[in-house]
Parts: sequence; C-alpha cells; structure tokens
Amino acid sequence: MSEKPKYYITTAIAYTSGKPHIGNTYEIVLADAIARYKRSQGYDVFFQTGTDEHGQKIELKAEEAGITPKEFVDKVSGEIRRIWDLMDTSYDKFIRTTDEDHEKQVKKIFKKLYDKGDIYKGHYEGMYCTPCESFFTESQLVDGKCPDCGRPVQPAKEEAYFFKMSKYADRLIEHINTHPEFIQPVSRKNEMMNNFLLPGLQDLCVSRTSFKWGIPVDFDPKHVVYVWLDALTNYITGIGYDADGNSTEQFNKLWPADLHLIGKDIIRFHTIYWPIFLMALDLPLPKQVFGHPWLLQGDGKMSKSKGNVLYADELVDFFGVDAVRYFVLHEMPFENDGVISWELMVERLNSDLANTLGNLVNRTISMTNKYFGGTVTDTGIAEEVDADLKAVVENTAKAVDEKMEDLRVADAITEIFNLFKRCNKYIDETTPWVLGKDESKKDRLSAVLWNLIQGISEGARLLEPYMPSTSQKILEQLGNGHVTEKPEILFQRMDLEEVLKKVEELHPKKEEKKEEAVIDLEPKEEITFEQFGAMQFQVGEIIACEAVKKSKKLLCSQVKIGSQVKQIVSGIKAYYTPEEMVGKKVMVLVNLKPAKLAGVLSEGMLLCAEDADGNLALMTPEKEMPAGAEIC
Repeated sequence: MSEKPKYYITTAIAYTSGKPHIGNTYEIVLADAIARYKRSQGYDVFFQTGTDEHGQKIELKAEEAGITPKEFVDKVSGEIRRIWDLMDTSYDKFIRTTDEDHEKQVKKIFKKLYDKGDIYKGHYEGMYCTPCESFFTESQLVDGKCPDCGRPVQPAKEEAYFFKMSKYADRLIEHINTHPEFIQPVSRKNEMMNNFLLPGLQDLCVSRTSFKWGIPVDFDPKHVVYVWLDALTNYITGIGYDADGNSTEQFNKLWPADLHLIGKDIIRFHTIYWPIFLMALDLPLPKQVFGHPWLLQGDGKMSKSKGNVLYADELVDFFGVDAVRYFVLHEMPFENDGVISWELMVERLNSDLANTLGNLVNRTISMTNKYFGGTVTDTGIAEEVDADLKAVVENTAKAVDEKMEDLRVADAITEIFNLFKRCNKYIDETTPWVLGKDESKKDRLSAVLWNLIQGISEGARLLEPYMPSTSQKILEQLGNGHVTEKPEILFQRMDLEEVLKKVEELHPKKEEKKEEAVIDLEPKEEITFEQFGAMQFQVGEIIACEAVKKSKKLLCSQVKIGSQVKQIVSGIKAYYTPEEMVGKKVMVLVNLKPAKLAGVLSEGMLLCAEDADGNLALMTPEKEMPAGAEIC
C-alpha cells in the first residue's frame, strides 16, 4: 500500500498583543477548511498554528498592565488558543515562540547565519514603526509615516546586526519568475516585485538593543533577535529543524511547507525575508504563500478605537460555530476584502442555512417518516427529472475539487449550496405530497425520497471541511435511507430586530463624555514668535480632487486660496474619497516649499488632526470663512 502524500499547512502565528477579533479568526478557519479538505482527499496533513510572543509592543503592553511580558503572553496566547478550539479547528500543533525548543533553535540559526557571513554587526539609524516592528528609510515612508500601517514612526539609532539581503535578491527574483504559483494571488506577487525586489533590497536590521523582551543573541546578549527572524522560523522549528544538522524525521518528511496562509498585510515578510532566510540556511522554499484579504466591518477595518470590533466567541453565542464558519468562509472573495455585519449574518443564517439547507433536511426526514415509517429504498422507478439531479450530485464534487485546487474556498462552498438548492428544486418538481396520496405511486415516491437522501448526503459529505459539525449531524439523521425519527433543527431562523436589540444591550452606545480622550506628544523644540510668523496659514476651498495613480494613499486636490489655485497632494485617501473632498473648506499651510510626491507636484499642505490609531481628519474652520481668510 502506497504511503499517503504529505501536506504541510501553516497559518501566520497570531501576535499576542490582544484578543483576536473575527478578522483574525477568519484565517484559522480558512486554514482549517483547507486542511480538512486535504485530509478528505487522502493527504497526510500536518496543520500548524500558534502565537508570536516577542517584541517591543508586547513589552510596552505588559508594562501598562503591570505584569511581566511572559505573564502577559501566557494570558493572551491562552485566549487565542481558546478561540481556535471554539471554532472547531483541527490543528496538529500549536507553537509558541516562547517555547524552549523554538528559542534554542533561533539562537542557533542566528549564530549559523553570522558564522556564514550573512549577518554582520553595524549601527542602525533610521525610522522605526513599533506596531509593525519594522525599520524604514526616509525614502520608504509615505507622508513621513509607516508605509504599512500609516502610523507615526520614531527615529532610532543603535548598534545592530544586519542581514545581507541583497546577496540573495537575484536568486529570489528568479525563483518568483520561474514559480508563478509561489505567491498568490498574482496581485500580491506584482506588489512585492515592483515595490521591493526590483528597486533593490537594503540590508535588514535583525537585532535590537532598545528593549529586552526577545530571544537574546547567544554571543552578544545585549542584543535580542529581530522579531520577524524569530517568528518566521517557527515554520521549521515547530516540525523539528535543527541548525546543527540533526533535524527530525518529521522535518525531513514535511519540509518544504505546501502552504503558508497569511494576511495580505504581512506578505512582504513571508515572500521576501523568509525565502531569503531559507536560502541562507540552504533549505528549500515553501511551495506557496497565499496572502488572503481582510474581513472588514461594514464601516472599514476593525479597530478598538472605532468600537466596531466583532469577536468570534460573541458571534458564536448568537449564531453557533458552524454558522460563523460558514459566514466567514462564504463571504470572503478570493482576492478582495470581505465585509461582515450583524445584518448580513442574520440574512445568511435565515436564507442559506435555515431555509436552503435546514429546511431541506427537515422536509426530507419528515416526508420519509410520514410516508414510509423512516426507511426508503431505491425502487428503480426513474423519470427524466432524476437524471438532472444525479448529474448535479456527480458534478459537484468535481467542481469543488477545481475550486479548492486554486484555494477558492468561497466558490467551493457556493458549489455545495447550489447542490442543496437543486435538491429543493427537485422536491418542487416531483411533488412528493401529491405522490403520497396515490398508493400506485408509492414506489415512485420511495425512489424520489431515496434520490433526495443521496443528494443531500453527498452535499453533507462535501460540506465537512467547512461546517464539520453540521455535516456530521446531517449524515447521522439521514442514515442510508433509514432516517432519524425526529429531525433536529439545524439552524433556527432569527429576527433581525431582536438580534440588534440584544447587540445594543451587550454594547450600549456610550454617552458622550464631557472629558474627551487626550493624546500627549513628545514636545518639540520651542520656536520664537518670528519663526511662527514665517508660516502662512489660510483657509482654502477644494474645487477639484483626484486619486494619484501611482499611489495607494495620496489624493491630489486643487485648492482655491483667494484668487489663486494651488495643487496640494495629501496622504488621506484612506479617510476621504475625491468626491467627499470637493467643496470642503480646509486649513492650508500655504508657503511650504513645493515638492513632488509620487511624481506629482505639491504646493502646500492640508492640515489634519491624527488620533492614537493614526486616523486622520481634515481641520476645517468652525464658522463659514471665505477662501483665502488668514488663519492667525
């Protein structure tokens, strides 16, 4: 008997800075669906997930909480694992980057790369984004902020170790060009090539001395290993890699990984840094890195400051595990961001789950009990309408396989529910309630119900990777023509108004506080009144606005100031559409020296306020003021 083919799948390990919201949970459910599907196809699957537990951000959060970093990550990691288990995910290993064997190997990997000459000691001076744990040069910043998250960066100057990225850049470019499946979707590949690889890679800072919560460099303990070099290596340390050449049989069997499943926001680390680290270790690259889109709330990316965060356990309390799994998998497009809301969840529960699926199973079991005492057989009495149903049943498995081959999970689920819809249509076409009134049609009625049970059972088997509990419940109730005496209601319809009322009770709208939250900034050097007087601020009226084609963040506005019109480029595309900008009265720094941003001339600056999360709002005059009015 031939050995099963292996399939090694990983998620990005979850960062332990706080409780995961439903957008984070989507990734583990997606990975679980793929892992379960592969098992159903006969693969020997190893599914690894876990938590990323080092870094400056965690050190700061632990300090705020008044506990040690280890106590902080123990608590958050435990909560993440609880959510993963709640969502019925079938991972084989949950790794933590504070695991002793992982930390031991990271130290050895760092030393190996240093001894090889790929890591060298130097000094770093540049800009650092604490939330992203990333360094950037001035040229990489967008409007002076982090190009990844848009938050402020801080200047950093310290002794550091560097990795020679450019040494492997050409080899990585060649690999990407000759392995089109390596980075998916294709748009992510193009982004990495055009924005990072082709312009040329700079050496990467791989150690820090300004904080302590990390894995110390063995031979220079005042340094801790850069959090991404630490975190990325979990994919090999978790399965038994040893930098000294004594790797386990499990590692030799499983590596290279078949799929790294990650969020699109960290694809640079997984498709540039990670492959280069592996090349330096003389290890093969993973077969595929898939950067999935985000699951957004109706009003944008989930943020605690916005108060729009949805958590998996809360949704499960309302709808049940499989309903939440169905929703996050079904509503996520292959490449673009998906949207989640209470309203949409209720709509899908009622239409797809309670009606299309739940009602179908219930009716089929009820009719089998009513007309045949719970047991039917294939009497062979066939009509033309049966052939079409059987063709759909046979073709659905092939269609699901085709979609899953390309990781189009939402499309695979749609194919299964198309089968359930076809079964519902078959009931309408064959009218069992009419056949049941005619004793001479009893054999035909038995064949109809047999066909229904077979069709639904096939759909239920195909549904297992996506909704495992529901799949099992359906198959247990249908038997193989011998149905359960009393059908279990799979999904109960819900009233939207009642749901929204309960949600409001759980999350009452906070009354406006008299005392608003404040933000303390690092004070800048004092200036004289004369220096302030050198800056000219005026009210401007935006008369035209368009997106800058070569930028994801810039808008170009034509601003009327008195009798003049100035062209001003601003990094506010994430907060305003060009249409929203037109007609606004704004505050403008008029005499800023002109500069080009993304190749477009900017002749001033629109003044904005920024909150703690980096969200921007244009400063506008409180009362109606003419364009050109001086701000003094």
